[in-house]
Amino acid sequence: MKIIFAGTPDFAAAHLRALIDCGQHEIVAVYTQPDRPAGRGKKLTASAVKQLASEQGLTVLQPPSLKEADAQQQLAGFAADLMIVVAYGLILPQAVLDTPRLGCINVHGSLLPKWRGAAPIQRAVEAGDDETGICIMQMDAGLDTGPVISVARCAIEATDTSGSIYQKLSALGAPTLLAALEKLASGVAVAEQQDDSQSTYASKIDKAEALIDWATPAETLARKVRAFNPFPATFSHIGGERVKIWAASANTVDSRQAVGAIVAASDQGILVQTASGQLLISEIQLAGKSKMPVSELLKSKAELFAAGQSFDQ
Repeated sequence: MKIIFAGTPDFAAAHLRALIDCGQHEIVAVYTQPDRPAGRGKKLTASAVKQLASEQGLTVLQPPSLKEADAQQQLAGFAADLMIVVAYGLILPQAVLDTPRLGCINVHGSLLPKWRGAAPIQRAVEAGDDETGICIMQMDAGLDTGPVISVARCAIEATDTSGSIYQKLSALGAPTLLAALEKLASGVAVAEQQDDSQSTYASKIDKAEALIDWATPAETLARKVRAFNPFPATFSHIGGERVKIWAASANTVDSRQAVGAIVAASDQGILVQTASGQLLISEIQLAGKSKMPVSELLKSKAELFAAGQSFDQ
């Protein structure tokens, strides 16, 4: 098939790489987001998809929108059989959805109709789901509402972060996509309608959500720490310092201390009272420093994190 690929981050690049390596289809164009400022110098940086596509000598386009007639005509000029969308970041108007002969398909990181929206991986971890997966979906005008062509499942372990699930789904998504393409090319793909009554919404992550509210059960906070690792990373304040919390676990023990109070601190971690149970912080990062195990932190900051001290609430 003649294929247009649209995607931006490394998750999308992994799928583009699989498509290139399989050698079964002609990639007539690659669409990705415009270059963005990145790093401390805010230097314009190409997306992971653009970098890979450029290395492979593929045609790369970076329109700020696909709503303009000129952009739509340019896309139609490729006469593609199919458009594959993976974490592209731009809305596809109906005119674009209708352009390829077989329409547009999307690689989505959840078990649809659960977790439609921008942050399905983080929301699944935060909610305590025991599994997630990849859905290959025929795109329509709704938000991740189209019929599903292929599904692959993945367990969410108790130690998984959004980062580790991201890697699992990246590896799972590529072969699932290629299998779906075989079905589409041979005309045997069957798209199953989603049950809208079972849908949940994965809202975009707001950095403000990462602030720890200690008047929350420890189990909920432990899931949030894992869900927001690596981005945007949960944080709190103590002694006038902002600290990021990268790894933590929960127990059901309670103390008589107020929420946010440090119950104990040792090489095993910093134990903090919450609304229900205690959070054991095992990896932390001070402002301007690298993340480190609590055992290392206490060598220089034992007084700041001593029992009886409190995180801001």
